[in-house]
Amino acid sequence: MADEELKIEEGSKKKSKLILIIIAIAGVVLLSGGVGTYFFLFMGDTPSITEGEDGTSEVMLDNVEATAGRALYVAMPRPFTFNAPGVARERIVQIEVQLMVRGEASEESAKRHIPMIEGALLQVFSASNADDLVTEIGKVELKERATAEVRQVMIELGSSAVVEQVLFTGFVIQ
Repeated sequence: MADEELKIEEGSKKKSKLILIIIAIAGVVLLSGGVGTYFFLFMGDTPSITEGEDGTSEVMLDNVEATAGRALYVAMPRPFTFNAPGVARERIVQIEVQLMVRGEASEESAKRHIPMIEGALLQVFSASNADDLVTEIGKVELKERATAEVRQVMIELGSSAVVEQVLFTGFVIQ
């Protein structure tokens, strides 16, 4: 009897040691995966400090162009509401828009020409079809057409194509 109890105790000790080893290995794998993910996501852009001619220093990210500037968003003052014809019926669409620009000079230029930008956007939006707007592809195509038209208007006004992207921040179709 004593021999059987001794064998059971030795067997359970071996199983508990095996379980502890498995838990330790799993912990190390999870920890190293977490650290690797952190460095992949947050440490990819390494900053560099450059000295300017006037003695000022500037911190830049290595993979971002210096001329790009930081992203700024110009909100259109009111949402666009229009009727969109469809095969079955006409629908009312309301779209809230913001313009993504790079740098403060581009932001000021976009703000200065908001009435022309609104006119161009309304022209693009009113030419759309309700059946296309209910699909994701139709929304993406409308956004691309709007971006191209706004860039064209800005070029015609004498500025460069300061608007990088037209963003839909609200989209309602009834």
